Amino acid sequence: MGFCNAERAHRCAKSRCSPAGPRHKGTACCLACSNGGAGGHKMKVPVARADAFAAAPPDDIRGLLIYGPDLGLVRERAETAAKAIAGSLSDPFNNVEFTPAALREEPSRLTDEACALSMMGGRRVVRLREATDAVAGAATDALAADGEALIIVEAGDLNPRSKLRSLFEKTDGAAAIPCYMDGGAGLDDLVRKSLNDAGLRADAGVVSWISGNLGSDRMVSRMELDKLALYAAGQSEITLEDAQAVIGDAAAVTLDDVVFAAAGGNLKGLTVALARARFEGVAAVSILRAASRHLSRLEEAVTAMTAGAAPDQAMKGLRPPVFFKQQTGFKNQLQRWRPQTLTRARSELIQAEIDCKSTGMPDDAVCERALMRLAAMAGARIPR
Repeated sequence: MGFCNAERAHRCAKSRCSPAGPRHKGTACCLACSNGGAGGHKMKVPVARADAFAAAPPDDIRGLLIYGPDLGLVRERAETAAKAIAGSLSDPFNNVEFTPAALREEPSRLTDEACALSMMGGRRVVRLREATDAVAGAATDALAADGEALIIVEAGDLNPRSKLRSLFEKTDGAAAIPCYMDGGAGLDDLVRKSLNDAGLRADAGVVSWISGNLGSDRMVSRMELDKLALYAAGQSEITLEDAQAVIGDAAAVTLDDVVFAAAGGNLKGLTVALARARFEGVAAVSILRAASRHLSRLEEAVTAMTAGAAPDQAMKGLRPPVFFKQQTGFKNQLQRWRPQTLTRARSELIQAEIDCKSTGMPDDAVCERALMRLAAMAGARIPR
């Protein structure tokens, strides 16, 4: 929520409408817009610097693209950057987020939000979630408008030829942060840092066991490590027995039950799994994010099938691999979904998460409604 500064509003309108706007290269106006005026950073952020860059974006950065196959890490770094600029994710005046669906209804919204000033002071953050190359034009205009807000665009895996990735890597005042799956030494470092932040320590053998039993998705790993820290409250050290009692069991299994029931069109199973998740204290937002990650994996496999891969081949190409006990259910789901429907379903899940944060409605009710819609969409695609 913000209001428009008159001078910036004029520049925003000019960037959208003028024949000398940012898409018409070669004029002085265009060069000034695409270079961000005074000339700021333009860069591909190295993996080793990604966390530090997200935690303290340079002042002259107007736009961040945070992308990669680890959607949990994409989300974590986007939230870190947003907090660094706006101070809090819960401030409705300095935080706004939406999906590409909003741009289809209002193509100029990204530019308008980037140019709006906060009603309460401070710098605003504008987050565009679930982005693809289809939003490259809107992002180009928004960066060229030189608004006060920090634009954060969140996307899945993008290849080096991606228009969106190229835009943020090559435009002054913009940066691209890759988010790859955790593994090896990086996962060990995550475990050590998480335990240290909670005032806990563990010997090398315990750290190795924990990292070996976590997945490669950063958000799921964070949930498991938070659960371990809660379990060990009052202790100073994590033992192997502590780790084995907590990591990778009840909550993760419950989330799997919820998302597999929803994506499989099993309304009865979904009702039971949601009730169990509530009993175990699993947050509604965690459930929605787990469902979104599951749909991302389905979309990757279904897209491979559309290109000619057999279901088994498409499923085996996923990283991390599908757990062997879940492979039959996953293959059944591949027959229920199409890429376009999965994209729409993921957008609805993201909107549900936004509603949890902004509407005041009970989180559990918002979550249940979204997952019931998801199950209904899956059920409508049962092969006849």
